[in-house]
Amino acid sequence: MEKKDYLEISKASDIKNSKERILYRLLEMIPGVMSIGTLIGVLIFSWALPSWVAIFIICFCFYYLFRIFYFSLHQIIGYFKVKRHMKTDWLKKLKKLKDFSSFSSFRFDWKEVYHLVILPHYKEGYNIIKESLESILYSDYPKEKLIIVLAIEERAGDKFKELAKKIEQQYSSKFFKFLTVVHPDNIEGEIAGKGSNVAYAGRIVKEKVVDVLGIPHENILVSTFDIDTKVYPQYFACLTWYYLTEKNPMRASYQPIPVYNNNIWTSSFFSRVVSTSNTFWQMIQQERSEKLTTYSSHAIPAKVFFEVGYPSNVVCDDSRIFWRAYLYYNGDYRVVPIYYLVSMDAVDAPSILKTVINQYKQQKRWAWGCIEIPYVFFGFLNNKKIPFWKKVSHLYTLIDGYWSWATAALLLFALGWLPLLLGGNKFNFTVLSFNLPILTGKIMTISLAGILVSAVISTMLLPRLPVGVSRFKRILIFLQWVFVPAILIIFGSFPALNAQIDLMLGKYMGFWVTEKVRK
Repeated sequence: MEKKDYLEISKASDIKNSKERILYRLLEMIPGVMSIGTLIGVLIFSWALPSWVAIFIICFCFYYLFRIFYFSLHQIIGYFKVKRHMKTDWLKKLKKLKDFSSFSSFRFDWKEVYHLVILPHYKEGYNIIKESLESILYSDYPKEKLIIVLAIEERAGDKFKELAKKIEQQYSSKFFKFLTVVHPDNIEGEIAGKGSNVAYAGRIVKEKVVDVLGIPHENILVSTFDIDTKVYPQYFACLTWYYLTEKNPMRASYQPIPVYNNNIWTSSFFSRVVSTSNTFWQMIQQERSEKLTTYSSHAIPAKVFFEVGYPSNVVCDDSRIFWRAYLYYNGDYRVVPIYYLVSMDAVDAPSILKTVINQYKQQKRWAWGCIEIPYVFFGFLNNKKIPFWKKVSHLYTLIDGYWSWATAALLLFALGWLPLLLGGNKFNFTVLSFNLPILTGKIMTISLAGILVSAVISTMLLPRLPVGVSRFKRILIFLQWVFVPAILIIFGSFPALNAQIDLMLGKYMGFWVTEKVRK
């Protein structure tokens, strides 16, 4: 495999060649220029050419109406696949697998597959770590095939080193191996955060366990979890089945669907809508696997993890590891969708104001994924082995996704009235001006069917009601979807625009850890 220095780029200043550095800097400006340009353009042309803008808004509403129905169909299909996967006895299916040659190049039994689970930790409490480990402990997969790494940060302080020791003493005898790895502070070239912690932990466990025991890398799946991730009982069995039945399992990552059920009954209504919307988007993406990238908790073959190298210099490590692998293997890499759930925390904090702030910060951190646009664009320019139309398809998906994230809600719910406000009397006395609010209003009313689908499925994905929680809570969770338009703007468009403008101006983001609170 030839050397590919461009895989290590995190920002324009990492590039030594001045022309390439300027090019990369221009590529970093694409998301912000497109989104801000769209919004300013609508504002200006609503005054200069109101009729054209009115037609654009009507066409845009029809386009998104089509997308809403298209996404709702995928959402419904995804939901039924999830229900089927959650009811399947995957361990039983594994035990029935005998002839692997019909599926992949593997020739070994499922019992030879190890799972290395890396849990990056930073100042989270004992109960959060304990619940995550307990979920792994009570999974159906043989514990003698589970390697657990609690990856803590040196910068968290001695208090959390002591907590890690307590956890290790409690759980070290319950798995094949249990390691506590302390990630040193201020390593040159790293961004303090989940990615650098996971990368360091991976190197240590390779050195101290994998290489010492001589476990083949092909026999290991590496799951990089958030510390609050709780697995359902058959997760590892399901993941192993997919791994063993893929045609080319070494050229794929494996993506389950995240739900945010850990604290769903106590979190704020807007946090529930934001987190559930994220679950639904992941369901939709699972149905479009050619557009799927890794997100949050996911699994990677150890061969890929060690060969490609987990990114330690970016905020969005979960998507970057996919793009690194995709470029490293010259486009011969994909994400396999798994319709099995893993559960995490919705954003919550001691007060409503703090929850609002934390939710906004988390959304901005996720929206910082727009940094993948210059990275992938530059990588495609340097990699001549990836087919041209694959490059076009991936770039379109990336650019359209982040542009829509920043602008769609504003265009749909906030800016449709601009031609009426700025178009002047000449426009306001036209038939088009009279019909614009009526037509867009009817389109938006029809589009409520998509919100209704989300509301219904969200209640069907809820866990059991805890003792002491009123049944009326389910009704409230259904009714909370009426706030979707406002929530999509406040916790969707605004943080996405914020992230894109920061990138456009060269104000690079550091990693912000979402506060974990259980009430």
